[in-house]
Amino acid sequence: MGKMKVSISVVIITLNEEKNIGRCLDSIKDIADDVVVVDSFSTDKTEEICISHGARFVKHKFEGHIQQKNYAVTQAKFPHILSLDADEVLSDELIEAIKEVKENWDGDGYSMNRLNNYCGKWICHTGWYPDRKLRLWDSRKGEWSGLDPHDRYKMRPGAVIRNLKGDILHYSFNSISDHINQINRFSDISARAKFQKGIRIPLLYTLVRIPAAFLKKYFLKLGFLDGYYGFIISKLTAYGVFLKDIKLKELYRKSKNGRIKNT
Repeated sequence: MGKMKVSISVVIITLNEEKNIGRCLDSIKDIADDVVVVDSFSTDKTEEICISHGARFVKHKFEGHIQQKNYAVTQAKFPHILSLDADEVLSDELIEAIKEVKENWDGDGYSMNRLNNYCGKWICHTGWYPDRKLRLWDSRKGEWSGLDPHDRYKMRPGAVIRNLKGDILHYSFNSISDHINQINRFSDISARAKFQKGIRIPLLYTLVRIPAAFLKKYFLKLGFLDGYYGFIISKLTAYGVFLKDIKLKELYRKSKNGRIKNT
């Protein structure tokens, strides 16, 4: 594959991200040739901050993480896209790596490691690092897929993917309460997505999955090396498994009783 110089569109989806979006936009100013923010009708200062940073601001009804991100791609000026979340920032090393790629694009997609900040602590184990993500790609050679809310960018067969040096710095949760609230929201979305696809989780499987999730994070993924927050993340991961499974089971119970339809 020959090398070429490319322009990059940075694409971000938002909803009430006034606390994060300015930091994200500041980190991309030296590598973005185009910035588009697709927002699902924020009620805070997200729009004002984005416009003050020179981003194009597009409002679009949210119908799911995958659908929103695929729509956002259609709003980009250039086919070569860097996709970020509002609570993410590029490290200095990653910025330099992306600058080099812009001058010598020789792949179809580029992955990068993500370092997560949890309540002010960088989490280097617990299965949260290197947390590699495919975030820079030629949008003509793939699309967002997965099962909501866990989206991932899927390249077409045969695509050449390279990994870049540096990290996406992810300011994930400011408090344990924020994490619990997200688990509650995401378990709703996950249960509904599985229900609509006819996926069932046997109770016995749930009983095994819950402790297994904790043991994997805390021991196999060395969560104990992250101290107190490594323990909290491991416990909440198991709690998330519990919530997703019982909410799915509850949807089937309601469906059986005629209270909801599987549509």
